[in-house]
Amino acid sequence: MKKVLWIIGIILVAVVAIFIGFRSYTKSFSPSATAEIDQNGLSVKVDYSQPSKKGRKVFGSLVPYGEVWRTGANEATIIDFDQNVVVAGQPLDEGEYSLWTIPSEGNWIVIFNRETGQWGTQYDQTKDVLRVPVMARARKPAQEQFFISFAPQTGGTDMLLTWDETEVVVPIRKR
Repeated sequence: MKKVLWIIGIILVAVVAIFIGFRSYTKSFSPSATAEIDQNGLSVKVDYSQPSKKGRKVFGSLVPYGEVWRTGANEATIIDFDQNVVVAGQPLDEGEYSLWTIPSEGNWIVIFNRETGQWGTQYDQTKDVLRVPVMARARKPAQEQFFISFAPQTGGTDMLLTWDETEVVVPIRKR
């Protein structure tokens, strides 16, 4: 019996070590990042991973048009609002959401989903809380690494999703 427990213990340690190694390996290609703003009583924080272009065509190829994208790499991107907000004209309650997008050549769809903590390819549409259309615009020069930032605006902020030659503007205002 002791021998069986030792074998099970060794297997468990090996599985945990492989998981940690795999996670470290994938993070080396798409490092973790945080974007946050705390201004005029509005606080928004986004935890995401930053994939790189590496000479590839990003939107319409690596990230297909018309399909749900994890909006980053690795684990699902998480966005946290400290209060009720209005996103692209639609109300969204305070809280933590996974952030997804559907890219297209023109406007994009931004999705706020109540499920958090999942790997970035495990999207469940039935848990969507809000879907809003937002503006995408051309950007020069090309951004090598995916980047999320904030541009303060009257009454709130614009969240900018920037990668390759595309920048998506997500208006967020206090409610």
